[in-house]
Order: sequence, then structure tokens, then C-alpha cells
Amino acid sequence: MPKPFPTRRLASVVLTLAAFGAGSPGRVIAQSLRSVRCVGETRHYLLSAPPGNAAAPAILLLHGAGGHAGDLVALWSAFAASHDVVLLAPELPRVAAFEDVAPQVFRCIVEDAKTAAKIDPRRVYVFGHSMGGYLAYDAAMFESDYFAAVVAHAAGIADEYAGILARARRKIPIAILVGDQDAPGTLNAARKTRDLLTQAGFPVTFEELAGHGHNFGTYADRIIRDAWTFLEPQRLP
Repeated sequence: MPKPFPTRRLASVVLTLAAFGAGSPGRVIAQSLRSVRCVGETRHYLLSAPPGNAAAPAILLLHGAGGHAGDLVALWSAFAASHDVVLLAPELPRVAAFEDVAPQVFRCIVEDAKTAAKIDPRRVYVFGHSMGGYLAYDAAMFESDYFAAVVAHAAGIADEYAGILARARRKIPIAILVGDQDAPGTLNAARKTRDLLTQAGFPVTFEELAGHGHNFGTYADRIIRDAWTFLEPQRLP
């Protein structure tokens, strides 16, 4: 059974970000904890939206195993504020069965967020770290005509799941970022995934970060900058 959802933890994250003025000085960023019924269960996610009436790009942030939605929001919030980006961070259950419904849940969460924030539907992206990166590949393949592009950090597609590439209706652009000091299994999986996607005709950007291990937080500024450089120009057809 999955562990109880830490709603108090997420509520605390929202209050903390608000108290310290997430984003650039003088800029107010709306932070909220939302719940939505998706695929038979209530799902919880953090929403961070810039002010203004213009439709903004959105990034779905998928955290790693043992982490929480607020972990990535805290690291991305200042960048998102200065670049007018909406952040959506679902709390991911650490159960194998979730992978079967994850792409549907991600789409459901984005659709719910559209009722609360101005989101450009042609510029909805996915960024996943570790376990979240693994799930980001599922989002890419099963919702290739919904998400504009995907970045996976410290993750690869397992050999037994290579068949998911055939489910993509569009050759969605994918960036793979991995530290050259990450565990050999992770580094090799990322390299194999690069080759797998390239051979299948997907536009792939691959970067090995020198001196970086597995911890996203220790290299966050560089990873966020490189991820956005890749994502920013991407649009759905």
C-alpha cells in the first residue's frame, strides 16, 4: 500500500515559498495546492503561476523516488518567476501500478491547471528527475501529441520497456541530461536510451554533465538552465 499523502508537507511548502517571495524581487507568484480526480483517484499537485493574463508555457515537474512535489518547485520557482513559466508538480506514488496510468494522470492534472492558470496549450513540457525521468519517457510516448517536449534527468528507458517507443504518434523532442559521476547503471541506461531514441528517429539532445552525480539539487542551476534552453523553443505543431 502507498504511504499516506503528505498534504501538510505540501501546504507547508506553499506557505514557505509565499513567505520568502518565490521568484525575482518585487514579483508575486501565486502558489497553491490543488486536488483533482484523475483515473479513479484523487491526485494532489502544486501549482505555481506568474501574474498577468497572457498564456504562459508550463512545465510538469516529476520528482524522484523518496522525494516530494515541493522539492522541485522550490528549486525551479525563482527561474520560473523570472521567465513567466507555470510550474505543475504532482505528488507521485511510489507504486509500480502507477506507471500504467501515469500519462493519463499527467494530462488530467494539466487540464485541471488550465482552469486556474493561463497556459499555452502548445507549450506544455515535462521535466523528470530519476524516477520522475523514467515516468517522463512514458509521458513522451503515450502523450506525444499533448506535451511539446520532454527532459529526463538521471534516467533511462529500461530494456524491457523499449517497446513504448512504438506508442508515440509524434517524434517528440527529448533531452537527456545525466551526470558523468552518476551510478554506472544510470549513466549506461541514459546512453542506451539516447541511442534507442536516435535510431527510432526521435530528435534527441544528450548531455553528460561533468563532475555531476545523481543529486539534482547540487547541480540545479545548471540543469534548469540547460533544460530551459532546450524546451523554450519547442512548440506542438
